[in-house]
Amino acid sequence: MKSILFLLASIVALNATAQQQQSPKLVVGIVVDQMCYDYLYRYADKFSKGGFKRLMKNGANCRNTHYNYVPTYTGPGHASIYTGTTPANHGIVANDWIDRVSGASVNCVQDDQMKTVGSTSTGGQCSPHFLKTHTVTDQLKMTYPTAKVISMSIKDRGAILPGGHLSDGSYWYDYSSGQFITSSFFKPDLPSWVKQFNETNYVKSSMEKTWEPLLPIEQYTESQPDNSPYEQRIGGKTSPTFPYNLKEMSKVVSPFELFTVTPFSNTYLADFALRSITAENLGQDNQTDMLCVSFSTPDIVGHAFGPYSVEIEDVYLRLDLEIERMLNYLDKEIGKKDYVFFVTADHAVVPVPQHLVDQKLPGGYFYLNDRLNSLRKSISQAFGADLFIGEDNLNIYLDRPKMDSLGIFPREVQLFVADVIRNWDGVKAVYTADELLSFSVDEEWKDMIKNGYDYKRSGDVIFILESGYLPKSVESESSKRGTSHGSAFNYDTQVPLLWYGKQIKPQSIHRRVEITDIAATLSQLFFIQRNGSMTGQPIIELLQD
Repeated sequence: MKSILFLLASIVALNATAQQQQSPKLVVGIVVDQMCYDYLYRYADKFSKGGFKRLMKNGANCRNTHYNYVPTYTGPGHASIYTGTTPANHGIVANDWIDRVSGASVNCVQDDQMKTVGSTSTGGQCSPHFLKTHTVTDQLKMTYPTAKVISMSIKDRGAILPGGHLSDGSYWYDYSSGQFITSSFFKPDLPSWVKQFNETNYVKSSMEKTWEPLLPIEQYTESQPDNSPYEQRIGGKTSPTFPYNLKEMSKVVSPFELFTVTPFSNTYLADFALRSITAENLGQDNQTDMLCVSFSTPDIVGHAFGPYSVEIEDVYLRLDLEIERMLNYLDKEIGKKDYVFFVTADHAVVPVPQHLVDQKLPGGYFYLNDRLNSLRKSISQAFGADLFIGEDNLNIYLDRPKMDSLGIFPREVQLFVADVIRNWDGVKAVYTADELLSFSVDEEWKDMIKNGYDYKRSGDVIFILESGYLPKSVESESSKRGTSHGSAFNYDTQVPLLWYGKQIKPQSIHRRVEITDIAATLSQLFFIQRNGSMTGQPIIELLQD
C-alpha cells in the first residue's frame, strides 16, 4: 500500500515539475477599458520605445481580434476574456439588465448580501455571483491551490469578473473615499499592505494638480482640435480644453469622481499593481501566479471626449509610460524570461455620431423615449393589456407571467413588437426570443446577438441600430457630445491583443482571433483543463516551439 501511495505521489510530483518548468512564474493580464485597435498605430510615433512599441516589436500582435457577440460592454467583455466563452454561457449579458422578478435594473456584480470591506460606503456590496461559469483564474486555483490570483481595477466589475470566485484578492476604487476596497465575499478585512497603500493619499494630492498635456498641444496632430464641439464639458468648465485645473474643478464636482477622469488614476492603479506583486510575493516560486489589471480611465475619458480628442490621446501617451514602467519592474523583480504579459481591451468605441453626421458619414442618434411610449400604447391596444416592462441595452422586456395568466401567446406579442420596431428609422435588425432560442443561425448579426443572449436575463425582443448610431433617451444639445459603445460593428468589436514574455515569439498574426481565445490560450500556458463552458480555442501560433 505504501509503495502505491509513493508511486502516486511521485507521478503528481513529476507532473507538477513539468508544469512548473514550462509555465511562466507570473502572468499579467492587462485589460484597457475602451481601446480601439488603431490607437497602437495612430499614436505610435509618440509612444516610448519601452511600452506598447516593445510589446509590438518583441511580442506577438494579434491584429484581427474581435468580440463575437453583442452587447460590447465592460461587464460582458471582462467576463468573456477570462471565462473563454460568450454571455450566452457565462450570463453577464450587459453591465445592467432588468430583473424580471423585481422589475428593477441590476448591476452585473451587484450583491446586496455582501458588505463593503475598507469603507463605510455601499461600493463593496458586490460579488461574482451572477457569473454562471468559472473563470480560467478559478480553474488555475482549483488545479494548483498554491497559485495566487490578484485582480484590480477602478471599476468593480473590472476587478471582480477577471479574478473570478476564488481570487486571493480583488480590489476596486471607492468613489466615496478615493481608496481601494473589496467585498466580504473575498475577505473579512483588507490586507495590511492595501491599508498602507490607501494611506498614501495619492488621490488627494493629485487633485491639487493641473492636468496639462504631456506634449506641447500643437503636437497632438493625430487628434481633432482641442476645443471641439463634440466633447462634454466636465467639472464646470465652459470648454473641453486644456488645462484642467483639478483643484478648481473639485469645487463643482466630487474630487474622488473627477480623479477617475484624469490620467493620474492610471498611475494610481499601476502603483497598486506593482505594490501587489511585492506584497503578495507573486511570481516568487515555481507555481504560476496571475495578476489581472483593468485600466478603467480610458473608458471614462473616452465616453466624455470621444476617440479623436486630444484628451484621449494624452491618456494613451501616458498609459504607454505606465506599461513601460510595469514591464521594467517585471524584468527586475520576476525576470525577463519568467513572465507573460498580455494587453487587450473589453471593447472599442464608435466615433461621436454628431461628428460623423457633420462629416457626411453614416451615423446619428436614435431617440428612445417617444418610440418606447408609442410601442407601449400599441401593445396595450393590440392585446388589451399593458405587457411592456421596459427596455435595457435595446432589449424589450415583456411581462411573461401576465401573458401566461391572460392566455396570450408570447410568440404573438414578440412578433407584433418586432414588426413595430422593424419600421423605425435607424434600426438595422430585430429578433425575437423564439428566433434566438432556435438552433438555426442564418446571418452574422443574429449569431452575435444569440451569443450574447440569456433567456432569463435578456429581453423578449432585441434590436440593433444601423452603423454609427447611438441610442439616447431624448434629444438635447448635450446628448450630441461624447460617445459610447455596445454594438456588433467593427468600431466596437475590434480590439488590440498583444502577447509578450516567456516563449512568446515576435510575430504578427493576421487571421481572425476571437476574444474568447484568450482564456483558452491561458489554459494551455497554465497546463490546466479547459474551464467550465469555455468555447474559445487556443491561439496556436503563440504555443508552437
